[in-house]
Amino acid sequence: MSPESTGQNEHNLTVYRRGFRTWRGNRPFWAGLFTMLGGMPIAYFPYADLHLGNMTLAMSTTAGAGSLIIGVLLITLGLTMWFHSIVRVFAGVAAILLALISIPVANIGGFVIGFLLALIGGALSISWAPGEPAADGADPQDAPLSLDKQQQQPASGYAPEGALHGAAVPQQPAGDHDAASGYDGGTHRAG
Repeated sequence: MSPESTGQNEHNLTVYRRGFRTWRGNRPFWAGLFTMLGGMPIAYFPYADLHLGNMTLAMSTTAGAGSLIIGVLLITLGLTMWFHSIVRVFAGVAAILLALISIPVANIGGFVIGFLLALIGGALSISWAPGEPAADGADPQDAPLSLDKQQQQPASGYAPEGALHGAAVPQQPAGDHDAASGYDGGTHRAG
């Protein structure tokens, strides 16, 4: 085995990793993952048998079919969040509602584990928004930044990505109000 073959394999792994990162960044990935993970214990626990030494505890209840339906729907909604991110708000609301319904139906929401995971996944799905694509040929880090000292804002209208907009409150000049109009510049009579 030559050193070139190892580098070639590392290159392929890097390409796949970057491709997965791009795919993951264009959709509510974590929302779908949490929702699917929340559906698994909700669907699994009603059909599971717990072995404690020589004693077997069967957790199957009359709500087993309802638990299975809720769990399968949560897994389906998680996949929907991944592959049809345009309906992410609907999928998030449906995941939250199914998580809430799983409390009385599915063994306290899959012993609270599935309930919490599905609730977090639904909330992440509702709050996720796609990013804005960068303009072609425009690199925001290449633009010059010249600040006007009086305004503390960029003179060209360009602000860096991490800048705090409106962090400094401009001082209002004293005595710049009309006493007849009743406007006192936001101050009270004592001050």
